[in-house]
Amino acid sequence: MGPAHVLTGDATAGAVRDWTGRFVGSSPAVVRPAAVEEVAAVLAWCAERQIGVVPQGGNTGLVGGGVPLEDEVVLSTIRMGAVGAVDALAAQVTAGAGATLASVQGAARDSGLEYAIDLGARDTATIGGTVATNAGGTHVVAHGSTRAQVVGIEAARTDGSVIRRLGGLVKDNTGYDLAGLLCGSEGTLAVVTAVRVRLLPRRRQRVVAAIGFDSSAAAMAAIADLRSLPSLVAAELVWRPGLELAATHGTSVPFDEVPEVLLLVECAADSDPLPAMAEAVGGLAAVRGVAVAASAPDRRRLWAVREGQTELIARVGVPHKLDVTLPIAGLAPFADDVAEVVARVRPGARTWLFGHGGDGNLHVNVTGLAPDDEEVDDAVLCLVAERGGSISAEHGIGRAKSRWLHLARSRAELEVFAGIRRAWDPAGILNPGVLVPPA
Repeated sequence: MGPAHVLTGDATAGAVRDWTGRFVGSSPAVVRPAAVEEVAAVLAWCAERQIGVVPQGGNTGLVGGGVPLEDEVVLSTIRMGAVGAVDALAAQVTAGAGATLASVQGAARDSGLEYAIDLGARDTATIGGTVATNAGGTHVVAHGSTRAQVVGIEAARTDGSVIRRLGGLVKDNTGYDLAGLLCGSEGTLAVVTAVRVRLLPRRRQRVVAAIGFDSSAAAMAAIADLRSLPSLVAAELVWRPGLELAATHGTSVPFDEVPEVLLLVECAADSDPLPAMAEAVGGLAAVRGVAVAASAPDRRRLWAVREGQTELIARVGVPHKLDVTLPIAGLAPFADDVAEVVARVRPGARTWLFGHGGDGNLHVNVTGLAPDDEEVDDAVLCLVAERGGSISAEHGIGRAKSRWLHLARSRAELEVFAGIRRAWDPAGILNPGVLVPPA
């Protein structure tokens, strides 16, 4: 690799701590390859010597899956950031694993298209990382998660071999879907080095509405009514504590009185979606206030209330981030109950709720806990399982949730997971401690 791209000592500091500050490790070296062949060579070298490897993109993960907690080598994809020319005929583009989500979105826009996935961390999160975690984001209600966008993949294995399927064939029924398997594998099977994704026709007219409600049930009932809008692309929720936090730090909450729950709705279409949205919103029950934005600056101001939550909560303290999914019908009761559950376990802790209401994904953030205090995590995740939900919606399992994976997966499924991991990484060096234990 050469000394310029093998960082040691103090130069590794930015790679050994996760974004939240909850997970902090150490690494003998951060290696920065520039091509799949270099990645494969590094992996083979480490496998021969039984040295653990943690793949890392933008290091925006929230479950400790991308930091070296057992003194592993960090394999950074940051130098593999090229975005290829958009294939307008196929409506696809190939990007290196280190390309930021924003750069992929920009390439799509320049060609009159758009990429379906969007996250608040778009300027830092990498396309390889979003594939490795099967990231969701704000548009899942309309387009599905990352796995639904991937049409090709390139990856390096720990035996030094390379899998390359970047042709972008929409139909290719020749056996196992390796791209689908690697998507969501959290760096435990191979290192994704390039991805080919589908793009969508760009809808140039957008409208955002912020709608206030006095209860979780009323907000969820509104989402059910708004699903009839063909132009609906986002339905996001923020509860009162997060809204008050935003107002305290200078983010405008567009109501004289802060509502119990804010529903942020975005619609996009080729023609003005405002009339249909206005009619639908006008028919909603129990509305306590509405603010509408059509211009790009005004839309960004409304979105700031939702997209700023993660950073604002981190200012309060190191958060325990519990990304969960509930059955749609069960999200409102869970949202009403979870803060009481946290308070019973740790009376001094504070609970902050926001999430993707359209797909049942709630982000439970708890501050006022020690980083290694897992009693609240246990209580919340067990409550999720009791209510028929999943302990991870889009952030992955990482290290933060590996001990609770049995709540969401059967013993038979976990045995299959372990077998798949052994087949892909017989040396057992990739992201040890993430998902299921390596061989």
